[in-house]
Amino acid sequence: MKLLLTSAGIKNPSIHGALVDLLVKPIADSNALCIPTAAYGSSYSTPAGPWRFISGRSDQPMTELGWKSVGVLELTALPSVGSDRWVQWVRETDALLVNGGDALYLCHWMRESGLADLLQSLHDSVWVGFSAGSMVLTPRIGEDFVGWKPPTAATKRWASSTSRSSRTWITRISRRTPWLRQNDGVPACRVRRTQSTTKPPSKWSTTPSKLSPRGTGSCSPPAR
Repeated sequence: MKLLLTSAGIKNPSIHGALVDLLVKPIADSNALCIPTAAYGSSYSTPAGPWRFISGRSDQPMTELGWKSVGVLELTALPSVGSDRWVQWVRETDALLVNGGDALYLCHWMRESGLADLLQSLHDSVWVGFSAGSMVLTPRIGEDFVGWKPPTAATKRWASSTSRSSRTWITRISRRTPWLRQNDGVPACRVRRTQSTTKPPSKWSTTPSKLSPRGTGSCSPPAR
C-alpha cells in the first residue's frame, strides 16, 4: 500500500499532485472508501463531524475531489459483517480516505476489524489520511493526541491482535514515507525515524518525539 499522510487533507495543489502521482488511475476513474471511525473516539467530536467528512463538507478536502465513486467503510461494523463481504470491497478500491479524530481508537478498530492485517497485501491502493488517519501509521503519538483508552488489557499492545508480519510492514513503510516538497500552503505530514523507535515500548507510548512535528506518531511499536 502507498501512503499519503497529511495534517489536514488535500489542502493545496502540491498535496493534490502527490495524490494523483500515487494513484494508478486518474481520480475521476478511481473508487474510494472513506473511513470515519477515528472521529467517534474523540472527546471533542460530534455526530456532525463524520457526516461532514463523508459528505465532503468538512474543512479537510478528501471525499469531494471528483472520485468515480465514494463509499463508507465503518470499521466498528466490520466484525459483525464478516470478512467474506468487506474484504472484497477494500481490495477493489483505489484509495482509503481516513478521517481524523482519536488515533488510538482508530488503531484499536483497525486491529479488531482485521483491516490492519489486510493492508500489506494492497499493493496499488493509496491510504490517504489526515490527522489521526495519518498518525495511526506512524511510530509514535504525542501525549497531546492521546484521549481514548483501550477497554481491556488485551489491547494495550499493537501486537495483541495484529500479526507480526503486519506490524513489520506498517513500521517499515511508515519509516520510508517521504517528505512532500512544496512551497504553497500547509505541508503534509510525514514520518520521521527517531532513536526512540529502536526499542518497543512496554505500554502505549505517550511521550512526544522531539524530532517529530508536534510529537505526532502512532500506537504501533516498531518491529523487532
